[in-house]
Amino acid sequence: MNHRVAIAAAGIAIVFVVTILIAFQLMPQPLKSTDYLVIGAIATFVSMLVLFFLLLQTTGQKGPKRYPEDPAPPPD
Repeated sequence: MNHRVAIAAAGIAIVFVVTILIAFQLMPQPLKSTDYLVIGAIATFVSMLVLFFLLLQTTGQKGPKRYPEDPAPPPD
């Protein structure tokens, strides 16, 4: 696995765990089974948003050109 991919995966996992911990603090006690479902859904949504914006930032900076440049006209 690429070093950057490992760092991104670890960062997203940390965002997931932190979001879960924050959601546990915000949800009123006692928690029902649907509350756990909502907490997991919120954490997944936030993690996927972080991944999406991370991919937007990194893929636009490198890579081959999508459209080749027009060829130069032949010399006269």
